[in-house]
Amino acid sequence: MKTMDLYEKFNKEIKLTLKKDLKLKNIMMVPRLEKIVVNSGVGEASQNIKILDKVMEELAIITGQKPAIRRAKKSIASFRIRDGMPVAATVTLRGKRMYEFFERLVDIVIPRVKDFRGLSPRSFDGKGNYTFALKHQLVFPEINYSKVEKTKGMSITVVTSAKTNEEGRALLKHLGMPLI
Repeated sequence: MKTMDLYEKFNKEIKLTLKKDLKLKNIMMVPRLEKIVVNSGVGEASQNIKILDKVMEELAIITGQKPAIRRAKKSIASFRIRDGMPVAATVTLRGKRMYEFFERLVDIVIPRVKDFRGLSPRSFDGKGNYTFALKHQLVFPEINYSKVEKTKGMSITVVTSAKTNEEGRALLKHLGMPLI
């Protein structure tokens, strides 16, 4: 017997529960995940471009999708960055791949974080979107420890269709996000 994946569970069970909990009139008013953005800044890429290649390779392994390069919008002399230099790699996940990544993130990756006690409920942006950071990529089981030269952090933004932080918090709690 195949277990139900998060996408099916959301459509069959969680939507109805959220509609009742949030006292919404229509099932289409229920908040849902729109996209997940995984971003890793690589400031050292100005001196050594190979670092950016390594980060892009690791992000592709983690997310299953090729990352896009983000370039500096303006020059900052103190950081030795010029306008147009590559400074970050980012991946935007949508659809089925987004739900698979979210499920792996909640079930496998977040519990592997050292001294983890739960995610802060203060990281909402006022419109129901949630952003948090991981200090290193080694918590992902897909990453081979022996091939990592330098640990790099990343920020993960979960964008929802929620109108308020309370709706976003309720959605993420029902999806299994370990908020305090």
